[in-house]
Amino acid sequence: MIIRNVRVLGGEPVDIRVADGTITEIGTGLQGAEEIVDGRGAIALPGLVDLHTHLREPGREDAETVLTGTQSAARGGYTAVHAMANTSPVADTAGVVEQVYRLGQEGGYCDVQPVGAVTVGLEGRQLAELGAMADSAARVRVFSDDGHCVDDAVLMRRALEYVKAFDGVVAQHAQEPRLTSGAQMNEGVISGRLGLAGWPAVAEEAIIARDCLLAAHVGSRLHICHVSTAGSVEILRWAKSKGWNVTAEVTPHHLLLTDALVEESPNGSYNPIYKVNPPLRTRADVEALRAALADGTIDVVATDHAPHPVEDKETEWAAAAMGMIGLETALSVVQESMVDTGLLDWAGVAERMSLKPAEIGRLSGHGNPLEVGAPANITLYDPGARTEVDPRAFASKSRNTPYEGMTLPGRIVATFLRGKPTVLEGKLV
Repeated sequence: MIIRNVRVLGGEPVDIRVADGTITEIGTGLQGAEEIVDGRGAIALPGLVDLHTHLREPGREDAETVLTGTQSAARGGYTAVHAMANTSPVADTAGVVEQVYRLGQEGGYCDVQPVGAVTVGLEGRQLAELGAMADSAARVRVFSDDGHCVDDAVLMRRALEYVKAFDGVVAQHAQEPRLTSGAQMNEGVISGRLGLAGWPAVAEEAIIARDCLLAAHVGSRLHICHVSTAGSVEILRWAKSKGWNVTAEVTPHHLLLTDALVEESPNGSYNPIYKVNPPLRTRADVEALRAALADGTIDVVATDHAPHPVEDKETEWAAAAMGMIGLETALSVVQESMVDTGLLDWAGVAERMSLKPAEIGRLSGHGNPLEVGAPANITLYDPGARTEVDPRAFASKSRNTPYEGMTLPGRIVATFLRGKPTVLEGKLV
């Protein structure tokens, strides 16, 4: 196959020859192929890798399945996702992570790398079978109780020590539970006006500071999930200045949306579509997160794709589930918030949405630069398109997107997984 007229990382148009799942030639005017795909000047990026995806299977197939979630990922330009452990049953044993891994292989739309739970049942009392999950067919290297914080410092230290044996990483959901009991949105002026219990920034920042110190003490790898505050950025910047092995992610929605939407938005006030964990923060926080992603203090963009059925979101605010879907809009939101603002170029996008996530997750075969000999995991993206977000067109089973009706830049033209097209002309193959 030859993919014609594509701009690798936004450069000059070239052709890419693919054979046996590998990039075999890059040049102009390439000839002699059984199949031709005309990229029409689209930008070619390494296949995107998500460090933080909720696929819900097993247990909540009404919200998402591995198949529909990976179809959604492919339509968003992803060739690999890390599936979080808060399923039912929880992915805290070798058997469950292997089930999720094999479901991903059967679907074939993108690779699924399971994330193992840190503690049994996500309950924060006893370490899960970390070693068994690492040795399983799924080869788990990322462990997280996401949705719950490992708030016990002794247990967190033990987890950090344990994963060193197989070069694993603990991905912390930074939320001090006693400071966020009953919290509904970002603590500030708006939460006061709306009468909603506030979620203080310090609840996130205190855990990040503690865990950076613990990671440095035991010499282990720590990853911070969905960073949301300016204060968290400063703590991470300090930790990195020390040379500590700490990485962090930010979600697309925390790069674009603010807590003001809870009070006033096109969807009205108190709309649970904006209820998410961690909560949407202030404009100052958004600006700090963008700057941190640009300068490398925050390493990656991760979607925290969190599908929910209609009945769990379209209800009163206090009863609504927290979370937003994001796989199919992530690259567009990053273009809007980072590229069109001049904070990142396309090489920077590739690093933060493909190369670095694969490196943190120790995911072989993904996150490689587009060069001869690399696996043909390729995303073609048209940044000049403008698309109105219609959740009814999503591949995901859920519709809880905060971008409905918004016009976002860009469009996924095609996605190739080891040379096999999973999406062509924006449609699943």
